[in-house]
Amino acid sequence: MQRVKLDEIDRKILSDLQADGRMTNVELARRVGISAPPCLRRVRALEDAGYIRGYHADLTPEHLGFGVTVFAMVGLESQAESDLKAFEEMVRSWPQVRACHMLAGEIDFLLKVVAKDWDAYQHFLTEQLTAADNVAHVKTSLAIRESKHEPGVPVELATPPE
Repeated sequence: MQRVKLDEIDRKILSDLQADGRMTNVELARRVGISAPPCLRRVRALEDAGYIRGYHADLTPEHLGFGVTVFAMVGLESQAESDLKAFEEMVRSWPQVRACHMLAGEIDFLLKVVAKDWDAYQHFLTEQLTAADNVAHVKTSLAIRESKHEPGVPVELATPPE
């Protein structure tokens, strides 16, 4: 993977694509102030260098029947690397877990879980999460509402390693 030294145009490309990954290359080139062929070359270079992981649609959970979002704070019995990796692998197999972060401190993992309703989450909690090997305890917080949803990172504040 080749590293790209980001300039202002690259940062603008990243910011604009993060905001709207469906825009055409011609529109992106117009926004960043260059012609389409070099813009496409820059986008490909950013993809190849790993700055762009992929493109996706941002779906509305409620429209698809997911009315509940829960944050589950999971403590494990063992924090041996093999046990941590085994837990992470298991979490990847649960489609209702949309994000998993390993944490430093009292809690080992923070999971973002979506469910149809509270009963569906409780079923997941008792049948899968707390029943899983190495899980010592789970603390749950129900999300009441989402006040901000910004995917990605604040490109304007980025200072990538040289």
